[in-house]
Amino acid sequence: MDAPKIAVEPKSWRSDELVTAVEAGGGLVADIAEAEALIWTAPETPNLIADFLANGNNLRWIQLPYAGIEPFLPYLDNDHIWTCGKGIYARPVAEHALGLLLAGFRGLNSYVPASTWQQPKGRNLLDSHITILGGGGITEELLTLLAPWNCEITVVRRHARPLAGTVVITTEELPAALAKADAVVLALALTDETRGIIHSGTLGLMADHAWLVNVARGEHVITDDLTAALNQKVIAGAALDVTDPEPLPNGHPLWEMENCIITPHIGNTPEMGIILLAERVKQNVARFAKGEELLGPVNVDLRY
Repeated sequence: MDAPKIAVEPKSWRSDELVTAVEAGGGLVADIAEAEALIWTAPETPNLIADFLANGNNLRWIQLPYAGIEPFLPYLDNDHIWTCGKGIYARPVAEHALGLLLAGFRGLNSYVPASTWQQPKGRNLLDSHITILGGGGITEELLTLLAPWNCEITVVRRHARPLAGTVVITTEELPAALAKADAVVLALALTDETRGIIHSGTLGLMADHAWLVNVARGEHVITDDLTAALNQKVIAGAALDVTDPEPLPNGHPLWEMENCIITPHIGNTPEMGIILLAERVKQNVARFAKGEELLGPVNVDLRY
């Protein structure tokens, strides 16, 4: 069997690792004009992909680097197989979600900037009620990490397919799941249905001691509504690795709120991620060479 010809474009700091991954998977790195597949290396410049697609007359498969494909939506088509980083980064993002959850519960948001002894505050993660929106890889990894804390976990997803050790419900039952939660974790894909799913109404259903943790996409949350809810103590706090807009502008009210923890989208850093992406590329190149189903398929119709 001939080695499949794979383009690794555009040239970026990720190129060397991904070229090595293509070769380790049994592929032959080639020019776009000859390539049967394209490994896209530059999530920060999605607009450049149009030229490569136009010049890649033999392309059958395109591998995108991140799980979130929103910047590439204008270029999706049914003429190619599209795959993304779905599931690649689940472990580090779940780890960060757990860290944010513990930081909020234990009051680290107020202790870290303090310059004097503080009064004790905080609550246990042990035996808490946790509601997770989304049932993908991040949630699966987070369930494993939460196991020692004996939490009662409810997972809200599009279809009520079971996940071991949890109660799985559909979005129609979301209000009840929010009302009983000590924390709500967002770990779902961004779609038209999930954009703005956390707003003044859903925040108002949450307990006043509850924390919101977002490691998914900033656009899941109506930022002005969250700002108002935190200011009015509708909920205890929010821990955000993603925001809308992103980056969150200097001077935004959320920066000044003691009950808001903000990290700069570092649930998975580029340095962490390239190792995981390279492994996925190697696996998918090997599968592509054998005509097997590829990992991380994009559903073009559902747009994720």
